[in-house]
Amino acid sequence: MEPSIFERIEKAQPVDFGDIISKSFDLFKKVWTEALLHALVSLVVVIPFIIIVYVPIIPIYLRMLRGAYYDPYYYDPYYGPSFADGFSIAMIFIWMFFIFVMVFLMQPFIISITGHFLKVCKQYDLEEEPVKEGYFSIVKKHFWKLLLLSMAMVGIAFLATLLCYFPIIYVMVPLQLILPVFVFNDTLSVSETIKACFKLGNKYWFMVFGLMLVSGLISMLGMIFCFIGIIVTSYFQYIVLYYFYKDSVGFEKQSDSLLVLE
Repeated sequence: MEPSIFERIEKAQPVDFGDIISKSFDLFKKVWTEALLHALVSLVVVIPFIIIVYVPIIPIYLRMLRGAYYDPYYYDPYYGPSFADGFSIAMIFIWMFFIFVMVFLMQPFIISITGHFLKVCKQYDLEEEPVKEGYFSIVKKHFWKLLLLSMAMVGIAFLATLLCYFPIIYVMVPLQLILPVFVFNDTLSVSETIKACFKLGNKYWFMVFGLMLVSGLISMLGMIFCFIGIIVTSYFQYIVLYYFYKDSVGFEKQSDSLLVLE
């Protein structure tokens, strides 16, 4: 039997662009402190990965700079020491593969934190009981599924890029929808999640693309007022995603009432 989300996508009605943006601003006023906390937790997760990736190459980088002073071409304005000088070809490939693996390992944790924020948005919006799950509850329950989703997202984006870049613009929309679709339908398999995202994305492609564009610009406002402010405003785009998902597909427990309204 096909999961209910596919039926809800089929019966989904048009959504109002302005209404979603307006409601997102209203909810942002209530959850901006939560947005800040989630952003800081994400930074705490990302920083150790950055340290693990780059600390091993610092000695080589310092040796490269130190050796540059003894290079006869150092004072040539068109000459610059190459970072690759400190590596063999094998080491470069090993390091790149290591970065690749670390990025994949980091992604499930970032998705878990952002997914938790979507649940907090739902809690504040529908005035539900406080979310009892922690920031990493999703990754604890679904680590391998999140890892496979991350690999699928990269694979789809890479394949789209190989096709002369234009398809990447198309797949951006379904890939953005993976987060809310997975978080609110975590019983779906990886293939079902991707299928649902493309089905929903195809139906509302221009709407979602416009919402992504506007919410992305609004999220960047933090850089204008204070560069650190972007830590808070960066999560505005996820509120917009939440409202789009709610207004288009809705939640499983609400599906009956949504059908009545339709």
